[in-house]
Amino acid sequence: MEHQQVLDLLPAYVDQELSVTETLQIERHLTDCAACQHEYAQQSQLSAQLKAPAFYFEAPAGLARRIKAALPEEQSASNEAKRRHFNWFNAGAVLATLFAVIWSAGLYLTLPSAQDRLTDEVVASHVRSLQVDHLSDVVSTDRHTVKPWFNGKLNFSPPVIDLAAQGYPLVGGRLDYLDGHPVAALIYRRQLHPINLYVWPNGDGNTASLSQSRRGYHLSRWSMNGMTYWAVSDVAAGELAAFVALLRTQLAQAG
Repeated sequence: MEHQQVLDLLPAYVDQELSVTETLQIERHLTDCAACQHEYAQQSQLSAQLKAPAFYFEAPAGLARRIKAALPEEQSASNEAKRRHFNWFNAGAVLATLFAVIWSAGLYLTLPSAQDRLTDEVVASHVRSLQVDHLSDVVSTDRHTVKPWFNGKLNFSPPVIDLAAQGYPLVGGRLDYLDGHPVAALIYRRQLHPINLYVWPNGDGNTASLSQSRRGYHLSRWSMNGMTYWAVSDVAAGELAAFVALLRTQLAQAG
């Protein structure tokens, strides 16, 4: 897909309105195009800001009574007819405005949350890494090789844990881009199933692991020691949970 086509389709991509084929083409382009990554980050941020407030409008009690009381009293039948017509016109305008506000609020409330969009980004990145054969930038089972590889490529040093003895060997790492910023992706395996572990710094404290499924993949996310972690794979949910538990134990011991 050409650069200009990607730019034209980015708003629909942010709103998740594209087909699977178009989505994958755009995600491949975003992997190598810094300009489109920047534009996508800006549009995603704007979309999140627009839907953040919950817009509600409730008509005040006695609105119709106050509108009627504010209109002048006319004595003649002709003026009375005009008054009634005017009342109906104003009431219609009020209802039209109310309907527009309710419709707008409903539109914003149906937009995906920032967390939902990030979940979709994580799954899409995992799928993309498998489809374009770009699972690892550095291929190694030695954490002392993988960890230094990120030096100078990120403004943080991701913790790298070896879980080979527990049945989840480290096989490499790569740079990726999620939530508008670069992240570290550490690659583990469970038999023939790759596990992408995304890591980036945050200011949150430690949080419990939250698990979910999306598009046939299992995910788990948590925060620990100033870092955010997202694990995603097509392994069974129980095996991913076991991986996360082992990893969290090792991270806690490493401090």
